[in-house]
Amino acid sequence: MSMGTAELSEIAAAKDLQVAVAESLTAGLLASAIGSGAGAREWFRGGVVAYQTGVKNEVLGVDEHLDPCSPEVARQLAVGVRGLLRADLAVATTGVGGPEGDDGHPPGEVYLGWATADAVGHRRLELEGEPHEILAATVDAAVELLTSLAADHE
Repeated sequence: MSMGTAELSEIAAAKDLQVAVAESLTAGLLASAIGSGAGAREWFRGGVVAYQTGVKNEVLGVDEHLDPCSPEVARQLAVGVRGLLRADLAVATTGVGGPEGDDGHPPGEVYLGWATADAVGHRRLELEGEPHEILAATVDAAVELLTSLAADHE
């Protein structure tokens, strides 16, 4: 369990928060990291791995006309999984892991979407390295974002 996951576990449990994730780029790695947190069964609602565009559209309500590697998709993934799993906060991952670019997006162009009851947003990451390094850095950044959202949650 990473330090970020330990801190997220502590805050989510203390504030009785329910957390969810939607993953495209990270294909389940984020849910695995969060699920290893202390007491996760009490505060981690779960996640949806929406790797294919059709799953993003059909399960999480993402607009099918959007570029899959975009802030809009990241936000819609987070909103969709938050509603589907009835969570207080949600984070989503989408982007290009490499080693090659995709549809004009370079490897390492990543978007994290987030949603709470009151707000929705995104963060853009520009990561470098091999695909496994990009995925690991994305998971770390997503856990950090969730921890920050949990800490700020009223």
